[in-house]
Amino acid sequence: MEVPCFNELIEKSIIKNWDNDAITDYHASTLQYHDVARKIEKLHIMFENSGVVRGDKIALCGRNSSGWAAAFLATLTYGAVAVPILHEFTAEQIHNIVNHSEAKLLFVGDVVATTIDPTKMPALEGIINIPDYSLMLSRTDKLTYAREHLNEMFGKKYPKYFRREHVNYYKEQSPEELALINYTSGTTGFSKGVMIPYRALWSNYDFAMDVIGRDHVKTGSNTLSILPLAHMYGMAFEFIFEFIHGCHIFFLTRVPSPAIIAQAFADIKPAIIIAVPLIIEKIIKKRVFPKIQGNLMRLLLGMPVINKKVNQKICEEVTTAFGGNFYEVIVGGAAFNQEVESFMKQIEFPYTVGYGATECAPIICYADWKTFVPGSCGKAAIHMEVHIDSPDPENIPGEIMCRGLNVMLGYYKNPEATEQCIDKDGWFHTGDLGTMDADGNVFIKGRSKNMLLGANGQNIYPEEIEDKLNSLVLVAESVVVQRDEKLVGLVYPDFDEAKSMGLTRDELEKVMEQNRQDLNALMPVYSKVSAIEIREEEFAKTPKKSIKRFLYT
Repeated sequence: MEVPCFNELIEKSIIKNWDNDAITDYHASTLQYHDVARKIEKLHIMFENSGVVRGDKIALCGRNSSGWAAAFLATLTYGAVAVPILHEFTAEQIHNIVNHSEAKLLFVGDVVATTIDPTKMPALEGIINIPDYSLMLSRTDKLTYAREHLNEMFGKKYPKYFRREHVNYYKEQSPEELALINYTSGTTGFSKGVMIPYRALWSNYDFAMDVIGRDHVKTGSNTLSILPLAHMYGMAFEFIFEFIHGCHIFFLTRVPSPAIIAQAFADIKPAIIIAVPLIIEKIIKKRVFPKIQGNLMRLLLGMPVINKKVNQKICEEVTTAFGGNFYEVIVGGAAFNQEVESFMKQIEFPYTVGYGATECAPIICYADWKTFVPGSCGKAAIHMEVHIDSPDPENIPGEIMCRGLNVMLGYYKNPEATEQCIDKDGWFHTGDLGTMDADGNVFIKGRSKNMLLGANGQNIYPEEIEDKLNSLVLVAESVVVQRDEKLVGLVYPDFDEAKSMGLTRDELEKVMEQNRQDLNALMPVYSKVSAIEIREEEFAKTPKKSIKRFLYT
């Protein structure tokens, strides 16, 4: 199919929404679309006069902010290749990505600026501070001159004032042209540079327009960005779609704790909520479950006559906790806890679970909340095909494979890894295991690399055991590992709750032993856990809040 020009969509949105609010840094300043255009134009002048040419790489590393967003848009609309880097990465990882991507410039946020070492990135020509675009480091006279004389150059180019008719951006020459390189955060320990073409950015935007943009999220709607912009899930569905659609985007700009997010929901009342399971689960477990677990509430829920009204009341309360103005909550990035998911289904809360990968920029599967099948992650998204590599896809899990406009060009400077995951027919091998029902709904069983082999050759999916374990008393999170053919559950307990209950360490261990017995009563023989080990600290996680299980296995 013919893919429209992506940068032209950015250009048209800015011109159309010129005087509307575009981006607000929560509890700080707001930029209108014309303000964003002005910042883009100034950065274009700086790029041009410092020797940046089409195709050069420009890296960005910092918390979500209006400054980050404008620098990213300026990079694409100049014809350079953006390299978004997760600000949670270590200094060494940032150095490695900047060097591997051959970035010419690096934009950094305040915190990142204090941790990196410019001498470890010798090929960089300059480091630019995101908040005010001042130079942290310049290694060329051209860049120094361009930044020092930027306002003067801008004034010369636009002697009266900068107007919407001046907005004219680089138009990509082909949908296959490289737009950005996104380094995977990975639960496997090694980051690979995913080459995302313009067609994949357009295809994900078109998907979002098709499922929520035409009927449910209007131009001018408030939206909230919680996920890191340097992660494809947050970038595609909390920023790119909304900006092109003319929405008003709010960035939290700081660590999004459940308390901060809950307050932001109440203040902003977003029209759509995009989240990872951990955020939804924490808000429901901390703010909703305690209110409905009393004896009276349980009694009422057990009465069929009253049950429906009680569920409606609970649903209203949960909806209010998320701002009360959204069409649906779209959850992705990791598996949902089944206890929380079954609760949300019971009260008819408007949620759905999608499925994607950085390599697909990111969407692979989705279903509207009204047609969503609980436990699934939807069906193949528009512009995508999904296939299960199994002799019996409905009953025997196989690798989930997909192909279509969303699939990456490959891994940057890594043809071997590219060949391993994209076959000659264009199918991307996700490394995830799943089944698919007769209607095309996909059910994820786990990562193929996480699958454990039982003593008698049975396939054991640790994620399925962890899901049940996480629903038991005082379990905050868990990882199931294999030791000498026996399964062991590593558990980080809810220490705050245990403390409020006055439990001693010995009593907490007894609770965990009871949990082990309760868990094993639910599992087949080959999936029973032989021991539970209490961990004192939370598990290390990727920015999308998946546990880095390679550290514990």
